[in-house]
Amino acid sequence: MKKLVFFAFIFIILFLAMPSKGVSQEKGLEYDYEEIPDEAIRLRILANSDSEEDQALKRLVRDRVSEEVSGWVEYMTDINEARDLIESRIPEIREIVASVIEEEGVGNDYTVEYGKNVAFPTKLYGSYLYPAGEYEAILITIGEGEGDNWWCVLFPPLCFLDFSFGTTVAAADAGEMETLEEEKEVEEEEETEVKFFLFEWFGWS
Repeated sequence: MKKLVFFAFIFIILFLAMPSKGVSQEKGLEYDYEEIPDEAIRLRILANSDSEEDQALKRLVRDRVSEEVSGWVEYMTDINEARDLIESRIPEIREIVASVIEEEGVGNDYTVEYGKNVAFPTKLYGSYLYPAGEYEAILITIGEGEGDNWWCVLFPPLCFLDFSFGTTVAAADAGEMETLEEEKEVEEEEETEVKFFLFEWFGWS
């Protein structure tokens, strides 16, 4: 009877010392999905490069364009009305971009396009995941368009969220996996210490 109790005691200790494997370790970090309506119009701005000057220009274009377009659709509730209005005013958006570039005294070329299949990369913003895909959007490309981008949702108006501070999912997953590896190493060390303690306590070699 004593041996049974003894082995049950050992089993419980070893079981408690084993690392638990939750969903986050087996499948990677799980994210929430930000609720963006299926019928939405986005704005995406690609900077010429990641230089400080090019990113500053991107932000100036962002502020001017998003303020103007948000005012157009502020009280609209119908996607078709918003779509027709924005599409008819693309020339005005081009003029806004041109004005900002001229005011800053830079010689960047630019394009302003509007379509239903503008490509967006997967982005992680805080704990929210924005899936990659093709979405209806205004796409403004400054110069080579090889710098970090900024985007928001014009309709319904969600431009108060600055998605430019998001990170790519690949980078986030890499950091998460590194953290999980560190946690796993710590757990394995703790398990080894418990087993060693038991062997030493009972005089096993």
